[in-house]
Amino acid sequence: MVTAPDGGFEPATGDGPVPGDAAAERAGEVRTAFEGMLQIRRLTGSDHAHPEGVPALWELHRPLRAVALALEAAGFPASALTPSGDRARTGYRVSEDGTPGSVRVEWAGPPGSGAVHDEEEALSGCGAALRRLGWTVLSYRGRRRRRFLEVEPPAGLRA
Repeated sequence: MVTAPDGGFEPATGDGPVPGDAAAERAGEVRTAFEGMLQIRRLTGSDHAHPEGVPALWELHRPLRAVALALEAAGFPASALTPSGDRARTGYRVSEDGTPGSVRVEWAGPPGSGAVHDEEEALSGCGAALRRLGWTVLSYRGRRRRRFLEVEPPAGLRA
């Protein structure tokens, strides 16, 4: 289970440990956190016709956490690492991309896992889930022609 340093909930970014046996408990925590995020959007997004479809201010200040939560709540598996730091599970990986307010989403897996063959379809699904929540999603090819998404707030909503 992934927890914040203060013992609170922390969404899976894909760089954490392999999940344990508490999948049902984790699913409940994810659902509660995601519903909380939507409630914040409803309460703070009164200027918009569809406040649930626009990132809230706290999300703009913590895009890595917000995007990771959105992907985990949508049911996408997070990648994971062994204690020695080797990739142990195929899934999304969310990381800072160097541009303030935006994050990078990759489809990562252990060597030989076939993640490279699944990345186009998997990232397409990730992008669709994030767009429904109001994020701007751009698709790119990086090193070794591996695909990745750059996720940022919609124009006019920078933190």
